[in-house]
Amino acid sequence: MESQNINQEDEKIIENRALSIWEALIPVAALVIMLAINVYVYGDMSLSGTNQFVLLLGATVAGIVGYFNKVSYQSMIEEVAQNIKSTTGALLILLMVGALAGTWLISGIIPTMIYYGLDILNPSIFLAACVIICAVISVATGSSWTTSATVGIALIGIAGALDISVGMTAGAVLSGAYFGDKLSPLSDTTNLAPAMAGTDLFTHIKYMSYTTVPTIMVTLTVFIIIGFSQGNSGIADVSQYQEAISNTFNTTAWLFVVPIVVIAMIVKKVSPLLSLLIGTLLAGVFALLFQTNLIWGQGMKYSISDIPSEFKEMVLLDNKSSNNYQDPGVYELVAAPESNVSLSQPLKLNLPDGAETQNFTTSKSTEILVDGQVKGTIEVTAASTNFLVTSYFAIMDAITVSTSVTPVTNNPKISDKLSGLFEGKGMEAMLGTIWLIICAMVFGGVMDAIGALAVISRSLLNLFDSVFGLFASTVVSCLAINVTASDQYLALVVPGKMYSNAYREKGLAPENLSRTLEDSGTVTSALIPWNTCGAYQSTTLGVDVKDYFIYAIFNWLSPFMTLLFAAFRIKIRQLTVNEPTLDTIGEEQ
Repeated sequence: MESQNINQEDEKIIENRALSIWEALIPVAALVIMLAINVYVYGDMSLSGTNQFVLLLGATVAGIVGYFNKVSYQSMIEEVAQNIKSTTGALLILLMVGALAGTWLISGIIPTMIYYGLDILNPSIFLAACVIICAVISVATGSSWTTSATVGIALIGIAGALDISVGMTAGAVLSGAYFGDKLSPLSDTTNLAPAMAGTDLFTHIKYMSYTTVPTIMVTLTVFIIIGFSQGNSGIADVSQYQEAISNTFNTTAWLFVVPIVVIAMIVKKVSPLLSLLIGTLLAGVFALLFQTNLIWGQGMKYSISDIPSEFKEMVLLDNKSSNNYQDPGVYELVAAPESNVSLSQPLKLNLPDGAETQNFTTSKSTEILVDGQVKGTIEVTAASTNFLVTSYFAIMDAITVSTSVTPVTNNPKISDKLSGLFEGKGMEAMLGTIWLIICAMVFGGVMDAIGALAVISRSLLNLFDSVFGLFASTVVSCLAINVTASDQYLALVVPGKMYSNAYREKGLAPENLSRTLEDSGTVTSALIPWNTCGAYQSTTLGVDVKDYFIYAIFNWLSPFMTLLFAAFRIKIRQLTVNEPTLDTIGEEQ
């Protein structure tokens, strides 16, 4: 996930000894029931707003439980505010990812990635290649979010052209992205987990690799089998897709400069938000340099003369807005409602799209008749915007609202396929996800404020006496907090603090805990639709969680792998008789 400068002191655990486990589970049960009903009724539309409200209802139930356990309203509001504050970076990054996707479309960066990717990626090895490519990028950047927002989007586009399931592709992208996110020393979660458990970074990475490497190998094997079982059905149409892409965009290799710059900045530890902003602005510049014809088509507007003041009460120009510039289209002069005005001849302006013509001007006139008497002549003129204004509209629209580019091809099948790929999200498309995250943080904040998260974790800890039971309870706690608190960081912080003494009492080194936190807390966050990571990944890739869940093999297999290692005591490091310190805890015993 993106680095957000997590302050560990802010991630406190709120205890409430008066709250029983059954009371703590009431909001969880209520939320699960309400979400199940809502998803059944609304189906795929449930994330358009109704699930968000259900999360608020769940928070209300948690608040009522807290009220009867003497938790003040003010303390709940303060914890909600702290939760929402902790996601500020993620929310801003979401907006910038929407802007990035829009400008990377209109500049031709994403289409160019697809164009050359069709040359390189054979359908049989495509899914496995997605895992490897995303793993490399994520290790280098330390960010699954950046990986999805850059190469992930392009790989989804290539999958569409090759007739490969976007659900499978999204699962492969996330498997590789979270592999890198777990093992990269640049990742915030990779740094947070050992800090919570009490070990050092590189000992943590070393012991985490024991479960992570086998998991990614299994994942790659499965995707290789899936790839070869699907055959090479997509190869025949590749040249037609490439022809349509090159007819629509200038697919110069210079466009790769932008993603290379963005990835290099992330590697150099430049703020992800700043990196995405620079990537957005740089793509806008490249659009002006390399996609001039497309800019004319996407941003062309018209200035239309005003109706003279003496005629404003008599006639109006149909379809004209109050804005200074108007969209291409048909504008007709009509009589005002409830007037006895007529025109000597129709006055209609046909203003073409910028892709068809540039530097367009037109002027038409007609006489105004009142009760058959000529009251005067009106002339309406329209002129297209110059390239500067047109460019401003094209790039700003790509940044802020959903945009689309029509493929230049005579093949209806190719056109349909590419039309879905040539769509930019813009900031506007991210607002629903931001809404979801805020509502999820409200629920998680109230649950934390009433002490429910601590009660649930403590109860799970008390259920097991064996070493395997301790690992199992850690895994379940991380999953439960990912579901209830909807936050990846809390899924590491709360169990990390709650279980550190228990691991020490069992004679287990802290890297066992830090590894388990990552294997179950970090990777599973992308599998929960209302979790910040699940909401982000599904929106960025344009694939619902339910469609990629089963194919995100690395993400759901990781908790089972860590339990398998615990069950057979594989690489379970024991403490020495002497209590270790942070200076010696990374040494082999």
